Amino acid sequence: MVSRSWLYVPGHSPRMLNKAAGVGADAIIADLEDAVPVAQRPTARSVVADWLDSGATGDADAWVRVSPDALEEDLRAAVRPGLTGLVVAKVDGPSLLSRLDALLTDLESERGLPVGHIAVSPRLESARGLRQIDAVAAAPRVLLLGLGEADLTADLGLRAGPDELELLPARFEAVVASAAAGLAAPVGPATVNYRDTDKLRAGTEALRRLGFSGRTAIHPAQVPVINEVFTPTAEEVAEAERVIAAYAGGGGGAAAVDGTGTMVDEAVARSARAVLARARR
Repeated sequence: MVSRSWLYVPGHSPRMLNKAAGVGADAIIADLEDAVPVAQRPTARSVVADWLDSGATGDADAWVRVSPDALEEDLRAAVRPGLTGLVVAKVDGPSLLSRLDALLTDLESERGLPVGHIAVSPRLESARGLRQIDAVAAAPRVLLLGLGEADLTADLGLRAGPDELELLPARFEAVVASAAAGLAAPVGPATVNYRDTDKLRAGTEALRRLGFSGRTAIHPAQVPVINEVFTPTAEEVAEAERVIAAYAGGGGGAAAVDGTGTMVDEAVARSARAVLARARR
């Protein structure tokens, strides 16, 4: 099941990594890239390796963000039994992911891990990456896409307003490319002001309506809001159950829900099943 909340944690801080399991995030991303000063990245690799080996992730999935500029070094630290997947920063095209797949296959074989079990979530952070989004989505091991909007905004010269409508085309492109490739729905970007929970909630609700499956966080205070928004309400679950019941009662053809005149068919039932799947998480 794809996670709702993904918490970034600086990889050079054992204290923060060890505390992250108690925050309630569905996934923890130990960062070996931008959150870590360059001089401390060798230390961060050692800390992240120890963290993965310790099993300190609790019930959360363990991900590591790796840098294209230090791919082999980062992978040697990250590839071990406790790893769920890799967030790959600054992906401009499929060639990087093909190289990553080859390196992962070698390391999995070398370390006695099942070949192919480590998932990948590319981050598209440039105009060039957006132009290659379909090829990126089709690359080996890709589970879901994400956007690195700080870098993307700078690369495109955008000045996003309070409602972030300027970013809507790129976000929609990520949703479409994911669906076309049969991937899980994409994960939404983090917002840097962790104290403004009202803005976080409004932006997260917009991402959910657009078709995103979850959102990244840079601070533990953001996690409860993200989890709440991406968890179907009791009313949504009840409505989905009514839709499924009506569709089943109609024998798999168009049918009305509770005699209200609201018609459901396979497309509507599929959306209802997705709501129930999210609720089960």
